[in-house]
Amino acid sequence: MTGMIAYLQVTNTGEAIDWYQRVFGATEVRARLVTPDGTCMNAEIEIEGTRAMLADEKPDIGSMSPATLKGTTVVLNLQVADADAVFAKALEAGAEEIIPLADQFYGDRAGRVRDPFGHHWIIATTIRAVPDHEMVAAFRAMFEE
Repeated sequence: MTGMIAYLQVTNTGEAIDWYQRVFGATEVRARLVTPDGTCMNAEIEIEGTRAMLADEKPDIGSMSPATLKGTTVVLNLQVADADAVFAKALEAGAEEIIPLADQFYGDRAGRVRDPFGHHWIIATTIRAVPDHEMVAAFRAMFEE
C-alpha cells in the first residue's frame, strides 16, 4: 500500500468505530491490535473507499485525542452521495454542528460537524463543477466590501 492514511487518536477506539460504522457506514478492515490492559494500539476502517487508522490516545508518546487537546489540528473532508442525509445522521448521533450545511461557492453542498470524539468532518456532496476562474472570483468577492 502506498499513499497517505489518516490516523485518528481517540479516547475509546471501540466506541469511535461503532459511531463511524453507524453514521458514515464504515467497515472495519483489519484486526484490532489490543494490549492486555485493553488499550487499542491500532484499528483500521474504510469509509467511502478511503481507509483510516484509529488508536487509543497515548499522551506519554505525544499521541493525544482532540478531547485531551480540547481542539484539533486536522479537518477530515468526507465526500458522500447525500450530504443532507449523512449530516442529519451525524447530528442525530451526537455530532455538534460547527458550520451549517449549505451550497458552497466551490460547487459542493457542505457543512462541518465535530464528532463525539472531537474530530471535525466536512460532509460534502459535489453539486456542480466550478471552473477555477469562477471559484477564485467568488472567493475574492467574499472579502470585498
